[in-house]
Amino acid sequence: MSLILYVDRNRISPYTLSAFVALSEKQLPFAVRDVDLDAGAARRPPFGTLSLTQRVPAIEHAGFILTESNAIADYLDDAFAAPDYPSVLPRDMRQRARARQVQAWLRSDLLALRNERDSTVVFHPPRAAPAPLSPAAQAAAAKLLQIAGELVHGEHLFGAWSIADTDLALMLLRLIKSGAPVPPALRDYALAQWQRPAVQQWLAKVPQPS
Repeated sequence: MSLILYVDRNRISPYTLSAFVALSEKQLPFAVRDVDLDAGAARRPPFGTLSLTQRVPAIEHAGFILTESNAIADYLDDAFAAPDYPSVLPRDMRQRARARQVQAWLRSDLLALRNERDSTVVFHPPRAAPAPLSPAAQAAAAKLLQIAGELVHGEHLFGAWSIADTDLALMLLRLIKSGAPVPPALRDYALAQWQRPAVQQWLAKVPQPS
């Protein structure tokens, strides 16, 4: 087996985290290689010619290169299928579709919130109170809490853990880590998801600012 995960050198991308957790939860051996996005390495050889979209995360499996974390999760569940390997998406057809819906929504909506509370706030909590959210970001935060409240009814979204849990928890942590009010049930859910060993393994690799 030959698996390589390409990640941002600063390791603060929510999508590289998602791919790392998916690989780890599959219990697959893999190597991690850093890409210096700040230096433009994603657009230059060797990575720029290796990756079709010149984005991280990317996985390399036996010569096949794939980007986009949700596509990576799908591929891993197909290439390393249950019951031989743990699933990272629900095995029930409708729950699997719902998990994909949650993933796609988190990646395509809530733009104002993602801009004003970018992932840095999750991996490097601010030392001072951040600026108040704009009206657009407040509306996005309210939408996030409303939909998350409809989704979360226990330890995991779909009975057993799935990668959608990690993705949703990270979005909620944009609010939690910046001191915004979050209902206790959602706060407890997100913080519990953040304690999964695969997430903690990633956090241990995040470079800390000097």
